[in-house]
Amino acid sequence: MPIIRSSDIGTYLYCNRAWWYKKQGVESINQAELAAGTELHVKHGRQVLASSISRMIGLILLMTALVMIVYYLASTFI
Repeated sequence: MPIIRSSDIGTYLYCNRAWWYKKQGVESINQAELAAGTELHVKHGRQVLASSISRMIGLILLMTALVMIVYYLASTFI
């Protein structure tokens, strides 16, 4: 019994003809466009990662600043 992968389902739902060609072993003629799309996704993934890291650093700095303000206020009034 053949294994049905989620990528096969996605390909079939997008274009059942493309799925059939893939199963027959026919290579896509738009390899340059596929490579460009893959590179675009890699670049976007890097940007998302950089954004997440920047956000985390910002939150850490914000929490550090709040702790320092509370410490300053506490030591001033005591």
